[in-house]
Amino acid sequence: MPAETVVHHRWSDIAKESITPFIGRRFITGDRVTVAQFELRRGGIVPRHRHDQEQMTCVLIGRLKFVMNGHDLVVGPGEVVQIPGGLEHEVHVLEDTEVIDVFSPSRQGWIDKTDHYFRQAQSA
Repeated sequence: MPAETVVHHRWSDIAKESITPFIGRRFITGDRVTVAQFELRRGGIVPRHRHDQEQMTCVLIGRLKFVMNGHDLVVGPGEVVQIPGGLEHEVHVLEDTEVIDVFSPSRQGWIDKTDHYFRQAQSA
């Protein structure tokens, strides 16, 4: 897509992908960034993983517990977690939660459907 092309997206026009019974995802990928909208149900767990992309998680509604470097970090509405690329982390869903995640560079594994770690149904 040429750099001067503007694309308008609506989350409601993007089919929600059911990753597990606890995790639903919609995402948009540009040339160098992926933006995702997640709906997470209480009790869900995003398994421990790492990826090359830097990640910004913006919590809109609910609460999440991130486990990183042997520490727990609870994040709620209006808070943002910045995770450097390569840092191992997992996420526990403490309440029904909605987030916007931004990744750079793009999450090619999501496009290719090779994000197998993510598809393991886990709950607390």
